Amino acid sequence: MSLILGIDIGGTGSRAALGDVGDAADHRGSAVGGPGIADGVGFVPRIADQIAGPRIEIGPGGSTVLHVVRDLVRTAEETWPDRFSEVGGIGIGASGIASLAEDPAEILAEVSSLFGVPAVAAIDAVTAHLGALGGTGGAITVLGTGAIAIAHPGPDDAGHWSAEWARADGWGHLFGDRGGGAWLGRHGLELALRTHDGVDEHGRALLEAATRRFGPPASWPGQFYTRNDRAGLLAEFAVDIGETARAGDTASADLVREAGQEAARSALAAARSVRTDTDSSTVATEAFPTSNSATRIALTGGVAAAGDHLVEGFRTEAARLDPTITIVEPAGGPLDGALTLGHLGAGGKLSGQDRVIWI
Repeated sequence: MSLILGIDIGGTGSRAALGDVGDAADHRGSAVGGPGIADGVGFVPRIADQIAGPRIEIGPGGSTVLHVVRDLVRTAEETWPDRFSEVGGIGIGASGIASLAEDPAEILAEVSSLFGVPAVAAIDAVTAHLGALGGTGGAITVLGTGAIAIAHPGPDDAGHWSAEWARADGWGHLFGDRGGGAWLGRHGLELALRTHDGVDEHGRALLEAATRRFGPPASWPGQFYTRNDRAGLLAEFAVDIGETARAGDTASADLVREAGQEAARSALAAARSVRTDTDSSTVATEAFPTSNSATRIALTGGVAAAGDHLVEGFRTEAARLDPTITIVEPAGGPLDGALTLGHLGAGGKLSGQDRVIWI
């Protein structure tokens, strides 16, 4: 039996897990009672144990993501001293690692040298994809603190993943991350302030919820504009928006539904950049007249649990844009995907891709 260390780092926290790979003969077995989740040619190691860590912060010097990686690996070694020698690979999925951090090659070399095992890093969307689709091809949109969609045609007959990852969005809370937690929180606060200013009464429930969480509206600029982790703070309010939507507030429900619609648009945009099916025909739709969309798409991330309005928006908009796609439930989460990344990296089944995967 061998183990994989998986690390998942985001704007609201981080986690590290030991994944049980089991024997090679188990990789095609059932997920029930077995060492992992098998899905077609994919394989997701089973989580044996996990620990929590800090969230990343963003300041003038960039992201703290690489510091969090170092700390989590050290903490994992201290937490599981008797089992860490069994680790055969390390997979790291992290938010902001491509655009807000220094080249992760140095930290990967450091970790690999220190523990004598291959270490692989990827943007968090890759590990979300590997977890959600069980290590097979397709497209997903990840709605966490931020939002990004990513697609891949899947492994070849030898199980190798080529450098064909296609993405949409992931531009951060100032420029994009459409439908994510920070996006939803920011739009909710904007509507709350419109109500506070007497411009639009539709945000009354949001104003009340925001005041309970953050205090008087006059204090909000000082709380947000001076924070290095303002995206995470915005995403916290997305929880309140989901609650007011479930309680029947129309404005909140509309915002949550719009987040789902944005997620669908991003998923289809990424999907049509790659081929993940065997049908060479194209689908003519109103939005994508030359669509080459993936046959399987999924919605994942913490904000995906915001409620029926979000899922309804995602499904309805995806079907409108491309009626041929199949929407599937996620097989696992980004921590499962980080373990899968480490498993594939240890087996030499990955190709590096600029600003996507580092080996």
